[in-house]
Parts: sequence; structure tokens; C-alpha cells
Amino acid sequence: MSFDRAIKIAPSILAADFADFGAECRAIEAQGADWVHVDVMDGHFVPNITFGPQMCAAIRPHVRKVMDVHLMIAPVDPYIEAFAKAGADIITAHVEAGPHIHRTLQAIRATGKKAGVALNPGTNADSVAHLLDMVDLICVMTVNPGFGGQKFIDMTDKVRQLRAMIGDRPIHIEIDGGITTQTAPAMARAGADVLVAGSAVFKGGSAAEPAGYGENIRAIRLAAEVALPGRVA
Repeated sequence: MSFDRAIKIAPSILAADFADFGAECRAIEAQGADWVHVDVMDGHFVPNITFGPQMCAAIRPHVRKVMDVHLMIAPVDPYIEAFAKAGADIITAHVEAGPHIHRTLQAIRATGKKAGVALNPGTNADSVAHLLDMVDLICVMTVNPGFGGQKFIDMTDKVRQLRAMIGDRPIHIEIDGGITTQTAPAMARAGADVLVAGSAVFKGGSAAEPAGYGENIRAIRLAAEVALPGRVA
């Protein structure tokens, strides 16, 4: 994975057809998705249960690009090796999920994977100030984690603060929750480069008829890119 700050669209398969994940992953990549975002929830850290490492391993052969695994689980550390072996390219853990996020990031990096840290809406940007040299990605939650399809919570100021803190470090800022063509521009303008979108990508399409996915991906990307400094509509 080479680093760049170009806008990347990462559809969340939480919004895909659970009965046909392989085809859904192939479809979104063929239609322009940059990353495939996998939301792992445990019914403990968040009030929902989704996928485990076995599912990640099952879809890995269908994902040619980046598998972005977001662990909304606690504890995290006992499961890092399993998700790494399942083929995750990026493993993201929540700063709120345990008392030793520094150790967690060390454990992720020890597997050879990219390490991400996620912040819930109520968590300050300063909570990752001493982790910046250990992370490849900061995920800013713009909903309270646990369910898809929630209303966007504006985290523009937090994103701006994180972007200033990052400076020249090769760290992605990812936005997760409520991303649409309406909310993407402000996030891109503030400094985000990875936009996770679930229902906004998967609405109006299917694995059998994926053209709608492509239209949605292109619309979100364009909305974000036009908002970047120096760009005009």
C-alpha cells in the first residue's frame, strides 16, 4: 500500500447483501471502490454483532484492493493475530476499547499490518496526540458506532485539529458514519482522505446490477474532490 492523500471511497459491506458478500466485494471494486471496509462488532463494545475473522478470510480472495478492518470490539488484543491471518491490510482499534491502546497498536504493527486508531464522537483529538508515530490511519467516527444508516454527526473541527497534528506524517484520516454527497465535502475540506460509506453506496444497486454502485461512488468522490482547496466545480 503506497501512501497518498487522494480521496478514497471505502464502501462498508455492513450495508451489502450478507448472502452474497463475495460478489458484492467484486462488484464495488469493479465500480471504482478504493478500499473495502469491514465493520467488526461484538455486541459488547457496541450494541450489535456482525462479523469475525472467518468471514474476513472468506471474502479476502474476492478483494483485490485494500481490506480495511475496523474492530469495534473489546478487548481487542486477543483477536489481532486472527484478523491479520484472515487477510486484513489495515486493522483499526478504538482508543476507547481498552486501557492500553499503545500496546494494541504495537501488536497490530508486529503482525506486519497497517495500524489504525478510531475515535468515537465524544472522544477528543488530543487522545491520539502521543500515538501519531505509531499509526497509519485515524478513523473519526461521525456516528456513535454500532449500527449502519445513522444520522451524521459533524466532526469538522476534530478533523481539522487532527490534520494539523499529523503534519507531514503519512497518516490517513478516515471518516466513518453518515457519509453522503452532502456530508463528504466538509470532511474532505477539513483534511479527510478516506470516506467510508454504506447505504449511500449500496442503495439502488445489487451485485447482479452494480451500475448503481458505480454512480454512487463517483458522486461521493466528485462531491469530496470539488471541495478540496484549489478545485472548482
